[in-house]
Amino acid sequence: MAEIRPIRLGVNIDHVATLRNARGGRHPDPLRAAKAAVSAGADGITVHLREDRRHIRDEDVQRIKAEVSAPLNFEMAATDEMLRIALATRPHAACLVPERREERTTEGGLDAAGQHNHLAPTVARLTDAGIRVSLFIAGDPRQVEAAGRLHAPVIEIHVGAWCEAVVDGDRAKAALEFEKICAAARQAASMGLEVHAGHGLDFATAETIAELPEVVELNIGHFLVGEALFSGFDQVIRTFRAAMDRGRVRARGVAA
Repeated sequence: MAEIRPIRLGVNIDHVATLRNARGGRHPDPLRAAKAAVSAGADGITVHLREDRRHIRDEDVQRIKAEVSAPLNFEMAATDEMLRIALATRPHAACLVPERREERTTEGGLDAAGQHNHLAPTVARLTDAGIRVSLFIAGDPRQVEAAGRLHAPVIEIHVGAWCEAVVDGDRAKAALEFEKICAAARQAASMGLEVHAGHGLDFATAETIAELPEVVELNIGHFLVGEALFSGFDQVIRTFRAAMDRGRVRARGVAA
């Protein structure tokens, strides 16, 4: 078996901005959160600039890109407006996600198979600009195949359904959803795609996902911001990082 790569942690700070926007003003500052996350062990910072600017705002993206040394992962819908902002900002990576104004959070994965003609120009423009493109998709073989046809070098598997089943104690559903994740990760890796995972992860599920050798990055935000209310932002990131590392150690043990 090939050497198992280290696993990275991307911290999404959207909901620091959600808290700020609830009151208005400047506090808490997403830039301060981004710097604190990197100091605590995050390998990168993720932000989702939505059409309605419900949390992260344009100036947040600009400040983080200018003042944080860690890679910036820019989550975006495949729209002309967001493409224009991404090309101007030049983040390290851009993750294309589905977006509906009325949703509370991203619901389900991107339909890369059904939206090939819509997504292809955006993927191409970002790639030509030197921005690494990832597609946030469900663990579905059709979607993984579509990512390959779109020449996106990275997929991020939406693991929310599995996480919800684990929390609900639905073992049958959790097993089914986890197998979908595993199969999608193996398929993508066999195609030469880099595999990330995100949405709904907590300490326990992150530790389990980190055991999958194909997965090299986790992106998580809401859980970290919520837990930070009780244990502090620095501590919760360090605890999450430790959970991921424990899972990776077990993965290496199995490989050996």
